[in-house]
Amino acid sequence: MSTNITSAQEMLAAAVAARGAEDPEIVSIKRVLKLLDKTAKSNRTYGSTNPVAQKFSQQFFEELTAHLATYGKLSFLVQRTALLYKEYVVYQEEQDGGGESMAFKLYADGIRELILHQGLTQHDLEFFLASLWGGLDPTKDDDDIVTRIWGKNLSTISITTAEEVASASVGHEGFVRLDSSLSVSGLTLRELIDREKTRGKHVLGNGSDGGDGTTSSPHDRRLQAGHLGYDVTEEELAALAEEIEAESRQDPLTYILDALTAILVSETSPTLLTKLFSLWGAVIESLLREGKWTVLESVLGLLHETDAVRPDISEEHTQQLASIMNGLGRTERIKAIENYLNRSPDANVEGLSTVLLMMKPDAVPALCALLANLTTPTHQAIVVEALTILAKDRPDPVARGLFDRRPAYVRNLISILLKWDSPRFVESIEKLTRYPDAQVRREVVRAIGRLRPNGSGVKLVPLTNDVDENVRFSALKLLISGHYTVPFAQWAPLLSETGFMDRPISERRAIFQAMRVSCGDEAIPYWQGLMTAWAWTNRRKKEELAVLAAETLGKLATSEAVAALERGSKKGTSAVRQACGVALLQTVKHQRQHPAATQTTDGEPS
Repeated sequence: MSTNITSAQEMLAAAVAARGAEDPEIVSIKRVLKLLDKTAKSNRTYGSTNPVAQKFSQQFFEELTAHLATYGKLSFLVQRTALLYKEYVVYQEEQDGGGESMAFKLYADGIRELILHQGLTQHDLEFFLASLWGGLDPTKDDDDIVTRIWGKNLSTISITTAEEVASASVGHEGFVRLDSSLSVSGLTLRELIDREKTRGKHVLGNGSDGGDGTTSSPHDRRLQAGHLGYDVTEEELAALAEEIEAESRQDPLTYILDALTAILVSETSPTLLTKLFSLWGAVIESLLREGKWTVLESVLGLLHETDAVRPDISEEHTQQLASIMNGLGRTERIKAIENYLNRSPDANVEGLSTVLLMMKPDAVPALCALLANLTTPTHQAIVVEALTILAKDRPDPVARGLFDRRPAYVRNLISILLKWDSPRFVESIEKLTRYPDAQVRREVVRAIGRLRPNGSGVKLVPLTNDVDENVRFSALKLLISGHYTVPFAQWAPLLSETGFMDRPISERRAIFQAMRVSCGDEAIPYWQGLMTAWAWTNRRKKEELAVLAAETLGKLATSEAVAALERGSKKGTSAVRQACGVALLQTVKHQRQHPAATQTTDGEPS
């Protein structure tokens, strides 16, 4: 026991170096327990039906199922601040955590070992999570974890309690210790207790366990093979030294939060509680300024549970607490988030999404301003996710933001409206058809196609004349789909532009096809005029346009279209007459294949 701290640390370092790479099973257990901690906290903070909680629950179930399929079970010993498996610490209370840890919760409820077996179902997992943090049946008082799990009697969940350990240790001093020495036996704590009970029955039946006709004393039995004593190994001294060193390096903020938590749980003086709640507000602002999102998440979770922890607090303190939670989304606090994120573009943002989702809907205008001012796309995506949920029932600030002159902000707002998938926003989006940024206009076309998949296509026609080729063809693709109607009068300004004939032939063909499916026979006089008019200037381009008109009329194949083609075959140029002849043959073929489909503009079969 005289080994000093420095020697212990050196021995620990040598042991770690000799051990080499960490056991894959240990890595898997650590990952699963970290997810369990997150899942339990999200379930108790937001409720099991919250999207954030459901995401963590599903991820935890998948990881746990994979671990059980590989190793058969997940078992660990429970200490006050850590969970152990073999000689490893597989979970430890976070030094910057502001709330009650999973290890302490299990330990305080009397659990000393917990085992999850292969075959654990989603229903079993939901029960376990509800048991871990309460919320099963508010009418019952037996709300400790042991009572809940024993009452359910699941074959996939096993626990060993402190009471069982104490009972098994009576008359067998030092039969087991809940630390790394348990790994020497290669058995679980449950198996050791069952073995000890069996051995005790055997001793009582024979009146002796020494094999020489004498009855062994408890002191003798303690020294027998198979029992674990109280020897302190060099590795244990090294572990103790490491704990002392870690405690000395602990963040002062953790000590402060622990002290404030202890006061919240135990203080009875109304005056001191009033001062405490005023301090919590200052703590929240400090954590926001410093970007400590995970710590802030823990603090908010603790405050959210105050009613359950302290049902005796006064109405005045309840209102004070509500003011703290409701004030999370105040403009100056969200501005602090903005300043930190723009100052630290590569900062760790774990926990930020949860903090934003804990804000009230009245924070939506300030969150819109935050989204507009952030400079990093990763940070913007987190705010978009929060606004998608918080602003769904309060969408006006999002709709008003569409007229902002910052393209990235407008594109993010359009993405939010698309996630809501409500046609009521399409009119606001259609007003952006002349927005200066081409990427925004592309998003506008996509949004119109999603939110208004049919009906009037009038708002799409100006986009077919856009300076950006992608915008033009995206709009034409929607109009050619046949789901939109557009009067010919809306197409006329586009067709009469001087530059229309200079467009690539593929684009002019696409425009004519869009006209064919959106206004039908209404455009026939225009196409007939192209085929029969004499051109003195730009003859080649006009003739090319007339040939496209004949091709389009052939696909239209109504009686009016056929009549126009017959006139063109008599009065057009040679190239036009030839194109009309080909189109007429096409209409005849089409009418034979689809006799009921060819109609006049009056709706009568041709």
